[in-house]
Amino acid sequence: MNTGLAIVGYGKMGRLIEQLAPTYGFDVRAKFNTTNIADLSRGTLHGATVAIEFTTPDAAPGNLQRLASLGVSTVCGTTGWLVKLPEVRSAVDAAGTGLVWSANFSIGVNLFFQTVAAAATAFAKHSDYEAWGWEIHHSAKKDSPSGTLNALAAKMRSSGYSSTLTLVSNRAGAHPGTHEIGFDSVADTITLRHTARNREGFARGALRATQWVAGHSGVHEFRDILDDLH
Repeated sequence: MNTGLAIVGYGKMGRLIEQLAPTYGFDVRAKFNTTNIADLSRGTLHGATVAIEFTTPDAAPGNLQRLASLGVSTVCGTTGWLVKLPEVRSAVDAAGTGLVWSANFSIGVNLFFQTVAAAATAFAKHSDYEAWGWEIHHSAKKDSPSGTLNALAAKMRSSGYSSTLTLVSNRAGAHPGTHEIGFDSVADTITLRHTARNREGFARGALRATQWVAGHSGVHEFRDILDDLH
């Protein structure tokens, strides 16, 4: 029997997750958006035990705390809310549920993180190289720079890279997302780039994370559980 899934945030990502969910062993029991999120309760979940949350930075922390209080483990792909992570963590820990969060649920992007970290460690030893980060997304994306680009920059710093690092963003059209990290010196330029072709990679990664969180408690970042998803 398929596991009951609630979708919190029924936009383009929510509809794609609904379409793909049966492939991953999920039965979509409930869907919530701005018109009915206030009605979120055990009754309106219709037996869903896990949820995927893609909403807005303002709404996400409250949604995640509410889901935890209802005993629902959740995967969250909303960005721009991490200042509230301590409060959300407390709610998840108190409820004994699970949460997997990420700025980006693409498997490829998370492998890109590992590649960028290795490059940053290497270039940290050569002060003649400066770095940049650039990203472009569709015009409806709320945060800028993207959560993924900010996370890439943080990963570079934690990997030891301390030279110049400039971040730039663009918003246009329907672009699903490109992230680029570059290193430049007077002698040469090295560029690392990830380009998403569509939203499907994000949706499939979120569903794989939901399979994982159904059997785990506590708060986890997606890239930290990547090796468990083989």
